[in-house]
Amino acid sequence: MIITRTPFRISFVGGGSDLRSFYEQHPGAVLSTSINKYMYISSHKFFEEDKIRVKYSQTETVLGTKELQHPILRTVLDEYHVKGGLEFSSIADVPAGTGLGSSSSFTVCLLHNLNVLFHRPFSKEQLAGEACRVEIDLLKEPIGKQDQYAAAVGGLNVIGFQPDGKVTIDRVKMKEAAYHQLQKNLLMFYTGDQRSASAILSEQNKNNTKEEKFNALKQMVELVYETKSVLEHERLDDFGKILHENWLLKKTLASGITNRAIDEAYEAALKNGAMGGKLLGAGGGGFLLFYCPPPQQEKLIAALKSFRKFDFKFDTEGTQLIHISDE
Repeated sequence: MIITRTPFRISFVGGGSDLRSFYEQHPGAVLSTSINKYMYISSHKFFEEDKIRVKYSQTETVLGTKELQHPILRTVLDEYHVKGGLEFSSIADVPAGTGLGSSSSFTVCLLHNLNVLFHRPFSKEQLAGEACRVEIDLLKEPIGKQDQYAAAVGGLNVIGFQPDGKVTIDRVKMKEAAYHQLQKNLLMFYTGDQRSASAILSEQNKNNTKEEKFNALKQMVELVYETKSVLEHERLDDFGKILHENWLLKKTLASGITNRAIDEAYEAALKNGAMGGKLLGAGGGGFLLFYCPPPQQEKLIAALKSFRKFDFKFDTEGTQLIHISDE
């Protein structure tokens, strides 16, 4: 049995600049971190040697990979020429469609597992690049590249996207005390809504041809490097203010990114101690993240009592092999 574990991510600033429609014209950048909420995938021998079994929210037992209904499993297992006699199972700490990059974490985790299974040499950056190829090139998803690299590499990083397709990883270098304080100053709340990001991202891709939308993304990229600077200089409250500025820009990129309930919750948070925040992911639902100094947090939690507070910590390792045996 082989078990791989891959983290989900929080994107702070610059989301959307990882779309090809933007970075092919202007370098993109995102500041994000992986968190201690994970996707797990196991592979092991299946009793029926002529069949493949996969378990996710559903269970499928098929004679060949092309019969699989799950698009990522079908595409990846076919690419790796997986034959009968194998079973793959997945479990996750957080449901899909909540803005934490779960689909890309699933893809990276599956690729990691298969590379171990078939004794293929790899780096974490190679896993991320292969996940991008699967999701963007093969499955034609209207997504960017940030989630795959955040999940694979792990940690708090500026991820850069160059016009030639190259991706760079630049670690944010913080003193340990400031790093832990940043985590204490962040609160996350689940809105209760799950949604597909595809429609919002498809519209955003089209909108990148419009000058005002494109310019908003350029401003967000500039904020990425400003954010890196304030974190490395321990100006944590400025981080909260930039989150707010980034959110105001992000809301202009496409319809559906926000709605009345999200806007009301965000305004209530600002009135009750939050210095800034954002909706995670492409928009429409999922998790709200806020920067709020600890003395104000009880007040903020009370103001958002209709939402579930969701505890997390930063992850530093990225995708991991956590178990391997002959059984």
